[in-house]
Amino acid sequence: MENEYTILGERMKRTDSLAKVTGAATFTADIKLPRMLSAKVLRSPHAHARILNIDTGRAEKLPGVKAVVTAADAHGVKWGVFKYTQDHPMLAMDKVRYIGEDVAGVAAVDEETALRALDLITVEYEPLPAVFNPDDAMAEGAPLIHEEYANNINIHVHIDVGDVDAAFNQAHLVREDTFEAAGEAYSTLEPYAVVASYANGFLDLWMPNAGPHVRAKALSNMLKMPLNKVRVRHINVGGHFGARSEVSPGDLVAALLSIKTGRPVKLALTREENAACTRQIHDIKATIKTGVKKDGTITAKDFRVTYDGGAYSSTGPIATSIPYYVYEEAYRFPNVRYNGYRVITNKGIRGMYGAHGRAFLCGNEVQLDMIAQELGMDPMEIRLKNGLKVGEETATKSVIISGGLEAPIRQAAEKARWAKKRIGLPEGEGIGMGCVAIMCGFPMGFRSGSTCYVKINDDGQATIVSGIVDTGMGNESMAVQIASEVLGIPPEDINLVNADTEVTNLDPGAYSQAASFVGGNAVKRACEEAKRQILTLAAAKMDHAMEDLTIKDRTIVSRTDPSKRMPLRWVVREAFFKGEPIAATGAYMPKISFDREWIKNPQGQMAGTYSFGCSIAEVTVDRETGKICIPRFTAAHDCGNPINTMAVEGQIEGSIQQAGVAVLTEENRWSDGWLLNPDLLEYKVPLACDMPEIDTVIVRSNDPEGPFGAKEGGLTTRMNAYSAVACAAHSALGVPLKQLPLTPDRVLKALDKAKGGDA
Repeated sequence: MENEYTILGERMKRTDSLAKVTGAATFTADIKLPRMLSAKVLRSPHAHARILNIDTGRAEKLPGVKAVVTAADAHGVKWGVFKYTQDHPMLAMDKVRYIGEDVAGVAAVDEETALRALDLITVEYEPLPAVFNPDDAMAEGAPLIHEEYANNINIHVHIDVGDVDAAFNQAHLVREDTFEAAGEAYSTLEPYAVVASYANGFLDLWMPNAGPHVRAKALSNMLKMPLNKVRVRHINVGGHFGARSEVSPGDLVAALLSIKTGRPVKLALTREENAACTRQIHDIKATIKTGVKKDGTITAKDFRVTYDGGAYSSTGPIATSIPYYVYEEAYRFPNVRYNGYRVITNKGIRGMYGAHGRAFLCGNEVQLDMIAQELGMDPMEIRLKNGLKVGEETATKSVIISGGLEAPIRQAAEKARWAKKRIGLPEGEGIGMGCVAIMCGFPMGFRSGSTCYVKINDDGQATIVSGIVDTGMGNESMAVQIASEVLGIPPEDINLVNADTEVTNLDPGAYSQAASFVGGNAVKRACEEAKRQILTLAAAKMDHAMEDLTIKDRTIVSRTDPSKRMPLRWVVREAFFKGEPIAATGAYMPKISFDREWIKNPQGQMAGTYSFGCSIAEVTVDRETGKICIPRFTAAHDCGNPINTMAVEGQIEGSIQQAGVAVLTEENRWSDGWLLNPDLLEYKVPLACDMPEIDTVIVRSNDPEGPFGAKEGGLTTRMNAYSAVACAAHSALGVPLKQLPLTPDRVLKALDKAKGGDA
């Protein structure tokens, strides 16, 4: 079908590409301000200890040291995404709860002096018993890390729909399996850095972040400053993946030091600090029980999942819920019970992740293959039979308004030649399929919506002002492309001002998959209103019906008589003469249930819409060494109607690397609370030589609510790529791999276990 739009759906070069590939783009650590100080942080050497005393006197007297801060300099306000999870003081107060926790901050004239000052701070600790995994933490008599969490259970998400026990009793086949996955590192190329500059009662901040408005509000609360005096400014972000979704301890440390000195302060973490002392990813253990009919119809699901939450709550209720929700959004569950437990341990802080839920999602898909095998079914057919369709509801009462699982499955299978390749695979080769769905814009209170301003300048060019954040996926380009399509001017005529809390209005940020669906809608509506104003004035000047006018190539032109035309800049200047400049506002709030709550009321419309995806991995496994290779990978992603097809393809390809290939290597390794692989030498990220041949398939479902029919672009692949690899490995070996990542030692262990008859 020929593209009905001028620029939408094209393979447009991103607006930030040139600056990034030439090294001209500025990141937080690049910022240099007059009189700027260097900051360093004193960190806990204990996994769990009571703080008896902190003596900063010697450090404060060191020449070149301008300030030292501890929790005594803060206001005792604790961070947590929800009121009932506010337990993280950012600077340790009464206790330290993980190795590397922030205890004190120093600002000095240079980094060397700041490091010397750290050695002069004396902290008296009383070591306490520590626990390092959820099973030990939940055991009776285990030491409490926070007094308010009985058995160290931070969050319990309970969902119970239908009659699960009766459905199991009536099922033809019931299977129960347990899967485990190690936590991972975000491995962002940019280590965390923050610059704070306080002057005249105003605090300016730069840091890699995915939600400036959320960050500014959190710091406003912790610093007890008015919100309009805490400004988070725009800066390029060198990687996100969920890591930059929340406020960081470093933000508070740098802010306090700048307030205390009245000078700009830069805190740049080392690679090791970035890995051990900022948010990382939950370890997960999932026990999955599934009942089916003879024809493969799922009749019942029962889940018990534990998440290693580290020392503090973070996004606890969300992190404990999302793996389940992205699965119930894909499949039909008439009877389902989910018990998710986020458990506090004496390990580093944890957060959200673009590929969250590895053991749970992998486990479900591998188990589905095992069930299909027992029933004599094609794994594709059991997924098609149970996949949700348009008009159906999820188990927790969200309606699917576009897409569905069938199209991605069929298109991926056709591209990968699934039917042919499954038959007669040589020993050691396998092919597997993973499916999932993703919500677009889940409830974040009044921050669920986005607002955009647009003004048309006197030369006919435009400036759009939006809270949209770009953490690497192309959201800024997306906004410019939407504005270009609506306003009829080329992208180079559009300037974007974004991600600055004092200039832009509320926006969810690069979080909850809301940028295209929510932020893009706001941009579209603002530009449509500006276009209406332009055409109203042009109709009067041209003495022509407004309904017959449009804007193309910087020109107002008649649809029926192209000879009737007028330069856009003429109309804009006329508007200025009239004292009615072309300026417009557009806003969008997704149609979601605002009484839905992660713990108390997990029912109702969770998101404005959902995207769907299917990944197919082909693997080879060496039974002698246990090494898995991925020669080919196919991913089909339903993004509604793509704004920029090249950007969607890039997101799919990046997701295959981050999740599909990473499932072979990536894991954090621990010993008594110490992270053993905090650098990119010992933490094994996939390299270019590990990448498979990739086929990307964009599935078009033209969402009725999305801007020009668009939805999020790419995250389904990030959430199902590792499932596809795990299923392919099961296909190749004939035994399930229940521990992730799929390293050679685990492959060999599973094979040995199968030989002993204990598969």
